[in-house]
Amino acid sequence: MLFLDLSLAQFAGIAIALVVGITFHECSHALVADQLGDHRPRALGRISLNPINHLDPVGAIVFVLAGFGWGKPVPVNVYALRPGRIGMAAVAAAGPIANLAVAVAVALIYRLAEPFAPGLVLDVLWFTVLYNLLLAAFNLLPIPPLDGYNVALAFVPPKTAFTIQRYAPYGVLVLLLLVFLPGSPLGAVFGWIGGATRILTGA
Repeated sequence: MLFLDLSLAQFAGIAIALVVGITFHECSHALVADQLGDHRPRALGRISLNPINHLDPVGAIVFVLAGFGWGKPVPVNVYALRPGRIGMAAVAAAGPIANLAVAVAVALIYRLAEPFAPGLVLDVLWFTVLYNLLLAAFNLLPIPPLDGYNVALAFVPPKTAFTIQRYAPYGVLVLLLLVFLPGSPLGAVFGWIGGATRILTGA
């Protein structure tokens, strides 16, 4: 997903949308972890909507160039969470759920603002919806180190989870293959997300 042919205004919209999406995503991880008993994210200042606390420069650049990326991971101690593995699933799911909530809320703002807002503002709003849907969908893939992996891991027997975790380091290679191989199913997923963005915004 390359954006080199976009105008400066549209690129600014993408950058702002990316900051909003990652910030809410990572803050939600930290907030739920804190509520479930792990207070380390709070001590590290991660329960915050300050983007500086959550953005990873490399992850942001890759997201703009390739359509996938990451923020600065929130450190979570599963042994401090209530109730254990289910708590970890709740923490993991919090990020994508936050992105979905932001997408819906901003789509409503887009519809209300469309008759009178300048093009730049509408670009920012539209890309904020798109990127939050992308972040939610991509992170729900059950592949390590994505959130979907930690959600799925909580619902398999402990022995099976232990076996699966042995292969977690290879998850990044699987993701790279999915993203860059021609004919990857992710291309269709990203297409559906573009359609969902148009439906939500009416644009």
